[in-house]
Amino acid sequence: MIPIKPVGSATAPKKSAELSDIPQDVFAQYLTPGALHLTALPPLSLYVHFPWCVRKCPYCDFNSHEVKGSFDEQAYLQALRADLEMSLPMIWGRRIHTVFIGGGTPSLMSAAGVDRLLSDIRTLLPLDADAEITLEANPGTFETEKFKSFRASGINRLSIGIQSFHSGHLQALGRIHNGDEARRAIDIAGNYFDNFNLDLMFALPSQTLAESACDLETALSFAPRHLSLYHLTMEPNTYFSKFPPALPDEDSSAEMQEQIHARMESAGYRNYEVSAYALPGHESRHNLNYWNFGDYLGIGAGAHSKLSFPHRVVRQARYKQPKAYMDAVRTGNPAQEANEIVVNDLPFEFMLNALRLQSGFPVSLFQERTGLLLNRIEKQLQQAEAKGLIYRDHALIMPTEKGKLFLNDLQEIFLP
Repeated sequence: MIPIKPVGSATAPKKSAELSDIPQDVFAQYLTPGALHLTALPPLSLYVHFPWCVRKCPYCDFNSHEVKGSFDEQAYLQALRADLEMSLPMIWGRRIHTVFIGGGTPSLMSAAGVDRLLSDIRTLLPLDADAEITLEANPGTFETEKFKSFRASGINRLSIGIQSFHSGHLQALGRIHNGDEARRAIDIAGNYFDNFNLDLMFALPSQTLAESACDLETALSFAPRHLSLYHLTMEPNTYFSKFPPALPDEDSSAEMQEQIHARMESAGYRNYEVSAYALPGHESRHNLNYWNFGDYLGIGAGAHSKLSFPHRVVRQARYKQPKAYMDAVRTGNPAQEANEIVVNDLPFEFMLNALRLQSGFPVSLFQERTGLLLNRIEKQLQQAEAKGLIYRDHALIMPTEKGKLFLNDLQEIFLP
């Protein structure tokens, strides 16, 4: 958190078609008086989106596009740099605490491409000396020398999309790797990274309780600092939503989840967010910033931003299609949408994120992040408390065990 300081005369030059030019009026409006009064700005993260993957998974609803032939890595990296340059007036004077390179499959980038990207980020932004810099990686793209180079370039955390070690389940999920390749990828990661996350899914098509347990034991055998354990869900506009596979019933899924939670607890991992488990001190700092309603600048195709100013909180979304995004960057405005979050929506937006934290959040955080007094949601808090969904005192608000089980119901109480 940094105190708000007046913004000086360092504004963008007049608009033109050049990549380096920034339309001044786009940002000046954010600095005018408004409905809020934030006394301090939250921590700031950077998210970089790489939109390509080898093959679109049938359950995936992220902005990802299959590589058909080849993609122009250098053109995309140039667009990312230009996007970042154009965004600088919105974040003058603010340090970057974490960087997350997600996708798609960012590990498809060449070693030289990742090195250039990080070099551009360091050139344009003040990074914390100990900034957490994460790269998402697919086991089907692991090459020893490439990942050695990633580490040398400054990537200090990997997030590896394993999903399962069972080759049959991986095939059903449309993954491009098998169980042996998953194990090999983690071995390579462990040679160069002491901090890595493994993504696993459970309640997979035809998965048994024993198979779910086996996946978890295999993952734990590699001693990762962090594990993300997701229940497979049928997201709208995916192949699985149109052609749903046979999944374990609700009782079986619940049994898997209970088994996972008990085993992770016995292994010394803390369930600090709905689906996230970490050894003490190794929580994802980038994701914690999201859940604490911190700020993030998102660059790249389909990337989203949430940025705070003294009198407003703004969201942006980039163009999703890679070509449309790069074309928009060339015209000087990569954001397809930019909207101020209306005051009535801020409490819900805050609670939607913060209530995912298993140990809750400080009462003072609500006003710090929204600029609103807590009594604005007193009625909703009383309702949630009466239903046994939250615990609160003078310093803390947290979901109860019942609140964790019925998180959607709890969050909906705060809908405007």
